[in-house]
Amino acid sequence: MKKLTLALYHRLTGPLSAAGVILGALFWAAALTPSLIPRDGLLQGAIGGLCFAVGYALAVAVSALWVWLGLPVLPKPLLRPIRVLSTVVAAVIMLVAAFKADGWQDEVRLALDMQPNGGSWPFILLAVGLLLIVVLMLVGRFFAALRDFFGAPLRWVLPHRAAVLVASALAAWIFWAIGNGFLLDALLRGLDSSYRAVDALIPPEEAQPADPLKAGSEASLVDWEDLGRQGRLRVLSQPTPAEITAISGREAMAPLQIYVGLNSAETPQERADLALAELKRTGAFERKLLVIATPTGTGWVDPAAMLPLEVMTGGDVASVSVQYSYLPSWLTLFVDPVYGEETAEAVFDTVYGHWRSLPRDQRPRLFLFGLSLGSLNSDLATDAYALLGDPFEGALWVGPPFASRTWNQVTATRVKGSPAWLPQPRTPAVFRFFNAGDRSELAAPGWGPVKIAYLQYPSDAITFFETGMWRREPDWMKAPRGAGVSPALTWYPGITFIQLAFDMMTATTVPKGRGHVYTARDYAAGWHALIQPENFGDAEMQRLDQWTEEKGL
Repeated sequence: MKKLTLALYHRLTGPLSAAGVILGALFWAAALTPSLIPRDGLLQGAIGGLCFAVGYALAVAVSALWVWLGLPVLPKPLLRPIRVLSTVVAAVIMLVAAFKADGWQDEVRLALDMQPNGGSWPFILLAVGLLLIVVLMLVGRFFAALRDFFGAPLRWVLPHRAAVLVASALAAWIFWAIGNGFLLDALLRGLDSSYRAVDALIPPEEAQPADPLKAGSEASLVDWEDLGRQGRLRVLSQPTPAEITAISGREAMAPLQIYVGLNSAETPQERADLALAELKRTGAFERKLLVIATPTGTGWVDPAAMLPLEVMTGGDVASVSVQYSYLPSWLTLFVDPVYGEETAEAVFDTVYGHWRSLPRDQRPRLFLFGLSLGSLNSDLATDAYALLGDPFEGALWVGPPFASRTWNQVTATRVKGSPAWLPQPRTPAVFRFFNAGDRSELAAPGWGPVKIAYLQYPSDAITFFETGMWRREPDWMKAPRGAGVSPALTWYPGITFIQLAFDMMTATTVPKGRGHVYTARDYAAGWHALIQPENFGDAEMQRLDQWTEEKGL
């Protein structure tokens, strides 16, 4: 223990790396430049501090490799003045960047029709960033001290370079064990407990429905308490026949909204079977349309997406959703990315299997829907080869995450010259892309028997994050850029990767019609093109848009 304490003391009191502070400062400055989503001072400080630490660590690693290889180094008398000079230069770079960042962020906010930041923003940024830098530097020096502690006895039995490698591996293993096995596990348990409690919460205003056709009613096969937070909100968001009639001008019926919560059954297949039983109980297969709506990670089905469809069809539609998690989508992907796919596949196979067993002239038109992680899982649940003989009619996939299988394939093989944020597919009879500013391809004739529409905003980081962007500029950043993307956004190796990773977590903090916040108006355009409803023209669409706008959707 004494040796470890001594090693730690020497590391903590040791000088800063001149190359490290300069490269760290440059990384800090690059991290403060615009990205897709505007950031507050707290988040921007965290990103800046993290990027400084990355730059510093990279410089230290390269310097250590340089020495390890026995290459020439500067004389010791020069090191001290160089360190002082580098620290001063780095401090100037960081201060200038911090105060320029306020304007940089306002450029992003302007592109997204948001108000400018407050005057205290740079000071919050500096405080948070410098605090994180200190913490990360201490962690790094503790790692170096631990490596020195292991390396001292190893030098008695191993060559110097081999001892350094082995000691570094041992220190890395200990850090991994602590970080992944203890800290991360404790964090995930805490988040799981918190979100579980939110999912189970039933506010007084959310009363159990009396309508026997609604999920969670006394007649339902699904208990009200087991629907989960988002399931109960889904059931209670149903439009009334009177509201639908006021928009369409024709007599309407109440749409069916089938929902099975995570706690309604033990396994994905059991929940899928329960969903099918509810569909049969409520007469869902007798409706004109049936939609398999795959929820997001929390179980959320965006009412802004489903209400326009329910109005357009005069209520003659049934939707079915099965919850697979109560965690946010990004956290669900991190903790258990397979579970959502398993549930979506079980639901699709079960519902589709029964649907295709019905006579073709006595079954509803079948569509798929998914937003965000729901889009990804809805895509993964389908098997194109198995559907060739009797396919579903169409799908509306919105804000598809960057890992989406079909979306990646269609985007990568787009017509040359079309932008990555609004690609022109080589098979427009099947695939169409649209956004708030351009619906031309969506409305064009030539749809085939299977119609898949992608709604995506150019400023949606969840869609346009790329794992390879740490080493190359993504296509969507090249001119011409889409609406909502700041012209000041610049690609930096490694830095832009970190920026967009944080943007994914804050993609819903922007106004409607930007980022990952999709509007009812755009959902409605997609559904209208897919289902082509009768007697629902421009006048009805205008009334629908006004109604959803009044609802804040």
